[in-house]
Amino acid sequence: MEKQTKYHLDIEIDKLTNSIVNTISGDSFPTDVHPITKADLKNATKKNGWLFKWTSEFKLADRQVFKLTIRNNPGIIQGLISISDYCDHYYLHLIESAPFNLGKRKLYEGVPGNLFAFTCKTFWDKGYQGFISFTSKTKLVTHYEKILGATHIGGQKMVIFPQEALRLIRKYYPH
Repeated sequence: MEKQTKYHLDIEIDKLTNSIVNTISGDSFPTDVHPITKADLKNATKKNGWLFKWTSEFKLADRQVFKLTIRNNPGIIQGLISISDYCDHYYLHLIESAPFNLGKRKLYEGVPGNLFAFTCKTFWDKGYQGFISFTSKTKLVTHYEKILGATHIGGQKMVIFPQEALRLIRKYYPH
């Protein structure tokens, strides 16, 4: 069995959008989130610029890994997320934007916010009111409080409570 890992989220939420937005044209594109497949993982490698070992994350029995894509374009991964269902909340282990969605020359904004909203919605739909928790890098605690409405509950632990989860859900899933 793979060694369990503990991550501290180190991703800045660039912008809360209603999908993802092309930084060049300003066009907004609807997105879909689906479980990742082994075939998808062939492109999500360190050799291709990804920061984390997603193949290892995919193999962990307590994790679900999902990919964010533009609707009708499932072959190009915009971002990835790894979560666990702890029955009373989801724990977000890892989140990463595709290499082409990082830095000043990123192609799309809104990827991390979209994945946080997906996690909230998924758990909300299960009847658990969207509770999610994660561990933040110290330098980003205030950022997550401000942008996501997350609550710092001690150490580097953060929680998104139902009211803020619903705000994110309504932003990305207005229907």
